[in-house]
Amino acid sequence: MQPDIASTIDRLRAAGEPTRLRILALLRQRDLSVGELVQVLAQSQPRLSHHLKALTGAGLVERMPEGSFVFYRAASRGEGRIFLDSLFTQDLVDVPTLRRDAAQLAEVSALRAASAESFFSGIAGTWDTIRSLHYPNESIEDALLDLAGPGPFERVIDFGTGTGRMLVLFAPLAREAEGIDLSHHMLTVARANLEHAGIADARVRQGDVTAVPFDSSSADLVIIHQVLHFMDAPGKVIAEASRVLKPGGRLLVVDFAAHDLEFLREEHGHHRLGMRDDNMASWAADAKLELSEPHSFDPPDASSPGLVVNIWVAEKLALPEEATA
Repeated sequence: MQPDIASTIDRLRAAGEPTRLRILALLRQRDLSVGELVQVLAQSQPRLSHHLKALTGAGLVERMPEGSFVFYRAASRGEGRIFLDSLFTQDLVDVPTLRRDAAQLAEVSALRAASAESFFSGIAGTWDTIRSLHYPNESIEDALLDLAGPGPFERVIDFGTGTGRMLVLFAPLAREAEGIDLSHHMLTVARANLEHAGIADARVRQGDVTAVPFDSSSADLVIIHQVLHFMDAPGKVIAEASRVLKPGGRLLVVDFAAHDLEFLREEHGHHRLGMRDDNMASWAADAKLELSEPHSFDPPDASSPGLVVNIWVAEKLALPEEATA
């Protein structure tokens, strides 16, 4: 559908103001909070909030609440995205003001990375304890890439993105990649990791993996990596993954096989002690997914207590009318 003249004029008016153009140029690079924009642009929060409201109203910016924070993103789809793509094909990169803003943004990003490092260092012991119990992550990641297929993927969604590792791994294979997580602290880590890796086409946002803010049939690959054992209703997460998958799309689930290491529940917040194969099969069937036998990775030392890591692969079944079309 072609945009109408009134909508186009609204977008031109919204973007055709110096500060708003600067905001759009920054948000094209990464998601930013109002506070971060204050640091880059050296303008007051009320003033920038006013500009962001205008840009959001014109459909050029998306507003994403995250606890007590609000992050903003340049329009990622629809007419707003088309307008911005057209606007920024103009020779704006060499505008001195925008170059200075980009340099200041790099300094703000360094502060974000330091904050992420501080948080992650506080939980590193927890991660190291669990990592020591299972097969090396590098080999599991190699298997994930192989099981996902060569791509390229149109859209990858990472449920419970945590540190953003799956986005770093899969974003180079996708036109668009996005992660979702409830924890603001973990999202801070993920953003810093994506920036450090130079990943520009992946974003994260806060949200519940049992009710994600994504359209149905909008992704061709969904990843649920070490998330289900924290959930009291894993079947809801599987069902939600199926909802956002396109027919023929693929789901990758990485989690521990059923085990009896009770200390993980008591000390590390695991709600379930691994995933049983029969439960996975039932959840997949209810979600209209065709589940394959899991690929299993034994712990490093079979003679000591450890964790088996499973990778389950499921494909979304096409509806009868789609299969015969």
